Amino acid sequence: MKILLLTHSFNSLAQRLFEVLSVDGHELSVEFDIADEFTVEAVTLFQPDLLLAPFLKRAIPEAVWSRLPCLVVHPGIVGDRGPSALDRAIHRGEAEWGVTVLQAEAEMDAGPVWASARFPMRVARKSSLYRNELSDAAVTAVLAALARFDDWRAGHWQPLRPRADDPAVRGRLWPAMGQAERRIDWVADDTASILRRLHAADGFPGVADSLFGLPCRLFDAHPAPPEAGAAPGQLLARRDGAVLRATRDGAIWIGQVKRGDFKLPATVAFAAEAAALPERPAPLQRESGDDGAELCYRELDTPRGAVGFLSFEFYNGAMATEQCRRLAAAIAFARSRPTRVLVLEGGADFWSNGIHLNRIEAAQLAGASAADESWANINAMNDLCLAILQMTDRLTVAALRGNAGAGGCFLALAADEVWAREGVILNPHYKNMGNLYGSEYWTYLLPRRVGPEAARTIMAARLPLGAPRALRAGLIDACFGVDRPAFEAEVARRALAFATAPDYAGRLAAKQARRATDEAIKPLAAYRDEELARMHRNFYGFDPSYHGARYHFVMKSPQSWTPRHLARHREPGGVAVAPASGSGRR
Repeated sequence: MKILLLTHSFNSLAQRLFEVLSVDGHELSVEFDIADEFTVEAVTLFQPDLLLAPFLKRAIPEAVWSRLPCLVVHPGIVGDRGPSALDRAIHRGEAEWGVTVLQAEAEMDAGPVWASARFPMRVARKSSLYRNELSDAAVTAVLAALARFDDWRAGHWQPLRPRADDPAVRGRLWPAMGQAERRIDWVADDTASILRRLHAADGFPGVADSLFGLPCRLFDAHPAPPEAGAAPGQLLARRDGAVLRATRDGAIWIGQVKRGDFKLPATVAFAAEAAALPERPAPLQRESGDDGAELCYRELDTPRGAVGFLSFEFYNGAMATEQCRRLAAAIAFARSRPTRVLVLEGGADFWSNGIHLNRIEAAQLAGASAADESWANINAMNDLCLAILQMTDRLTVAALRGNAGAGGCFLALAADEVWAREGVILNPHYKNMGNLYGSEYWTYLLPRRVGPEAARTIMAARLPLGAPRALRAGLIDACFGVDRPAFEAEVARRALAFATAPDYAGRLAAKQARRATDEAIKPLAAYRDEELARMHRNFYGFDPSYHGARYHFVMKSPQSWTPRHLARHREPGGVAVAPASGSGRR
């Protein structure tokens, strides 16, 4: 079918559906929901069979839904209505929630239901649930809805209705969830209820509160054990950009805050105030990284050696200069250990998204040079890639539990093997950020996997690439695991098999020989110098495109137009560049 995706922005869910429907053979084009007249124009130009709206903040115009089936992906159970569906489900502590695909009509979220899917809730941030369980359920529901399209066209389609005896049907019309409902009482509320409030507001809009007596919005919360003698609400310590705040029955690490227009680590947003708190770093080597600390290293022993696992849980996958340097030190520690395989796990929701644009913008607003901070950040990212590429004394695996974008994709490609969970989306390109050229040794890493022609196509297309298609293209080496626990268990099994395989020595020798051959043909330093020469022009040159794009990205400026690589209907002749599907890997 011809399907027009109408969306507020090309967010993670829109990208996931774009990829899944493209692979299924549908003809897709994207229009950002900027104004009714543009939506009407997009429909006129593209002439779609239906319109699919995965992420909207306002109603579809009647001029569109009255003449075309418009399916809205609502993040709530059947009957649920309103703009804060997932927020309220987390706030109430629901054990199960759902996604509903319904037809747009005059009344918001009240049209006929085409399909729905349920998913179990876990204790997690809203943004994490949205990118994982909700996204999986949305794919299931959308595919089920599209399977009914022929019945609709033939005139014998019937909307789905909830069973009257279903105790899980609690849907109703809810207003937007305001800050009065999200308010935290640090004296009266227990840790679990505070976490629910913070989790429900993560991503957007945050919880209005204060730190150090100054107003701000709070994000990125993780529980901690109680502190003897601590008063509820008291600030106790700092770690990895976060501050520790006492509750009446425990404590919570608060990682991100918003004092102005965008989020920053709490200790950056309140630099002077937080400096007075005692630093309480987590040990790098420990059994679990589920404690809110950014870095965690652990090992699994085997009869012939060990497998090391290094996770780096950076908020939204953004890696600032000092975070890159701390990760480089952690990689050096991992290399000092007597392991045969090192698994780089990234974060649970994002493997990596490259340089930290918010921190760069913050430097600019503080009177420093955004170009200088960009330069320091990209060089720190390059140092990480180089450390992985030069780790020739063991095998390395990049295990992508979550999405990866821009420099984060190429950081993963520096490993010997790249394994990704089935639902992972990769964005291996830079140009959407003000025509940024990119570094992280991509001019070496990408062509050696897919070939020069496919590499040029991928970089020019600027489109998301799902893990199954990335596997077929030769960009990654394996794709498995329907969910994160299944993926992590299989990663451990495969990594152990690598470490104990009879051909381990031969595989390692082949890796060393290939690195030596590649270095003799063209040194890694040459690739880096060439890339950085282009990046220097992006950062310091006469063209301000990167700085303008970064500002609008960080400030979340309203969209003014739909990028032409997404809006196929606005291209001359209606032709869009397709992502690469072949493999030229050597």
